[in-house]
Amino acid sequence: MNKNNNIICEVEFIDQKKVKAVQKKLPDDSLINELSETFKSLSDFTRLKILLSLSEDELCVCDIAALTGVSVSAISHQLRLLKNNRLVSYRKERKMVYYSLDDEHISKIVNEATKHCLE
Repeated sequence: MNKNNNIICEVEFIDQKKVKAVQKKLPDDSLINELSETFKSLSDFTRLKILLSLSEDELCVCDIAALTGVSVSAISHQLRLLKNNRLVSYRKERKMVYYSLDDEHISKIVNEATKHCLE
């Protein structure tokens, strides 16, 4: 251990066989970048609260604003960011727009992270 109590290797050795095996399984950098953007979206309190709300039910902007205590215009901005990252989708019904999670994967990510924090 070093003086900061971090566990570090005392000998510098690279296991080339392991490195090559893992490297073959890693996604390309463009996908890693997309994953990074997804996790950035999830790291914002308001956006995460929106996603948690949408994991319960489809909601309109006004419903989400009421649940989060954030203005309608701010929620619209956050929903645009979430939509651009393919985390939410929407459907129009006459003059109303309803938002939902884009797919089951998003629900699983949010639910698994919640379970992790509760352990």
